[in-house]
Amino acid sequence: MQKTSEKTSNRIINKKFLVTSIIVLIVIPLCLVMGVTLWEDRRYNILSLIIVLLACIPFLMSFERKKPKPREILIIAVMSAIAVAGRAAFVWAPAFKPITAIVAITGFAFGPSAGFLTGATTAIASNIFFGQGPWTPFQMFTWGLIGYIAGIVGKSGWMDHKIPLILFGFFSGILFSLIMDIWTVISYDGEFTWRRYLAAAGTAIPYTAMYSISNIVFLLILAKPIGEKLTRIKIKYGILE
Repeated sequence: MQKTSEKTSNRIINKKFLVTSIIVLIVIPLCLVMGVTLWEDRRYNILSLIIVLLACIPFLMSFERKKPKPREILIIAVMSAIAVAGRAAFVWAPAFKPITAIVAITGFAFGPSAGFLTGATTAIASNIFFGQGPWTPFQMFTWGLIGYIAGIVGKSGWMDHKIPLILFGFFSGILFSLIMDIWTVISYDGEFTWRRYLAAAGTAIPYTAMYSISNIVFLLILAKPIGEKLTRIKIKYGILE
């Protein structure tokens, strides 16, 4: 009986990961392309809503065989709120913020779907204060993607050590900048050229470097205390598994 239950649970987890990967790596990027080309960045609010709804699909699959409990839904909201507060607290330092670290820590603890949803909701919620615009869907996707990747590498146990945390912070800063530079280039006239992209990426090097450093600093400071608490909550209540 126990083996049957474990097999069923593993099948649900694998199905959830597959659905998450398809949504994150295929469906949402196609939506971004549609928003830029067909909608010409004019319906970014609708696109932002679509991304949130898509991000909720794999998360809600956790409730396929059980009734959802408030604590399972609220944990993502709480982590998103902490990330939003962190972004607001460091408004005076444009490239030095804890938002990526908090999204990543959520992914480390609860997996790819929770990491992506936290990143996506954090972007749209924090932009209520920082300004919504056609860049919002790209920020949602980028921070969500970082949370998704964090959820994958978090399963390996590597993130319990400083060197992997430093490397993750460094590369997540570069990834964020490279993806957002795509929107920067397209925002000029709706077209993408490698010449413009390389110019934009080169111009953004100081920002990228500072952002990577901030990711490393906040991951080293926050990963252990917050991660331990999230793991304790996960084990105690059996949530988001």
